[in-house]
Amino acid sequence: MNICIFPGTFNPIHSAHLKMAEFVQQKYKFDKIIFIPAYIPPHKDVDKSLAEHRYNMVKLAISGNKYFVISDIEYKSGGKLYGKSYSIITVQKIRNEYGVNGRLPFLIGADAFKNIKTWYESDKLKELTHFIVYPRGNDVLNDSEFNDYSWELLNAPKLDLSSTNLRLGGQVHTVEKVKEYIDKNKLYS
Repeated sequence: MNICIFPGTFNPIHSAHLKMAEFVQQKYKFDKIIFIPAYIPPHKDVDKSLAEHRYNMVKLAISGNKYFVISDIEYKSGGKLYGKSYSIITVQKIRNEYGVNGRLPFLIGADAFKNIKTWYESDKLKELTHFIVYPRGNDVLNDSEFNDYSWELLNAPKLDLSSTNLRLGGQVHTVEKVKEYIDKNKLYS
């Protein structure tokens, strides 16, 4: 099976996340894009009581797209192993679960990729993955800085939208089912 993983905080998931995944699925003809909501992301300060809500919102947002699936691999661990959701552990588990040989395609925004060298066990992670980097805003990536990584910057429409802005009230790009969930559960108010 030809898969790509899309890990993220998704706090909350929004239309830009979905557009990124749709673009990549169509470009590479992936059988599945696996959305993996982080339980506790290492590089962000996130209320862990929202983990279940973030998982549920991703599930709602991707319903109806036959190429999108959700993995509870990080949510299920509940941070028990290391307290945080480390990508290296997730990648190793997904590779085993799906029998992946070679590098696992990993969809990531340019804003996150520019800090990839600070990630936990980044040297091991770079050996197991091929990063598909989606352009974000004005982020500039220096090719020589990442020449020891397997990665490519997509020639794709830039999507400059952040979950932070949505949490602060700019819900215009929120997926309707997600907006209803946020309102019903009184999240981010």
